Amino acid sequence: MKNISLKDLMRKYKHSWVLLYFLVYMVWFMYLEKRPYVKHYLIYTKFDDCVPFNEYFVIPYLIWFGYIVVVMGYFFFTNASDFYKASIFLFGGMSFCLCIYTFTPNEQLLRPEVFAHDNIFVDLVKFIYEADSNANVCPSIHVLNSVAIFLAMFENDKIRKHKLLLTAAGILSVSICMSTVFIKQHSLVDVVCGTALAFTLYALIYKTNYSKIFATLREYRLKRQTSLTSKSSSDTI
Repeated sequence: MKNISLKDLMRKYKHSWVLLYFLVYMVWFMYLEKRPYVKHYLIYTKFDDCVPFNEYFVIPYLIWFGYIVVVMGYFFFTNASDFYKASIFLFGGMSFCLCIYTFTPNEQLLRPEVFAHDNIFVDLVKFIYEADSNANVCPSIHVLNSVAIFLAMFENDKIRKHKLLLTAAGILSVSICMSTVFIKQHSLVDVVCGTALAFTLYALIYKTNYSKIFATLREYRLKRQTSLTSKSSSDTI
């Protein structure tokens, strides 16, 4: 078996520098969670009251962490180009959310004070409540990344051939989005905003032909310069 040196690994996985973003994200997010004397805008819609608390949805909520890691890990080890695109998609969206939280602090007050059941799933929900505050919720990063990672999978040629896998990923993504409201971590407003942000970024990253746009702009600029030059020559004569 051929020995692979550290230098070879660094050359092969040179795109790993992107992961340094997590340091920036965690410092930024923790600052927002701990900063004092901040007025938060309440995120609420009357339809939130129509969604009952269901502790069993904590399962897909927690699966989200592994879901993101596994798919991003697949891109990391198999296709650097897809990894870069997915990273721009997820990290760009997360940064946008942090900007919203920074300049428009928000919170939700939907968490139940009393639980109807006493089981391990309720205990997990309580753990989440303790670990994650009810502030900085809109748009929902949980929802954003769930939708984004599914769309990134859809754009991968190899994954798209596996219809069953893609269907399962779609169901999981929807379940995760639903879980955020059923365990009262988010308002329906957060879900809508997170979904809208994901599809907006999807269009910008995967469906916009920037080469064509820039070529059109260059062509327009060239024609304008030619026209101005011709006009200048005509005026001189």
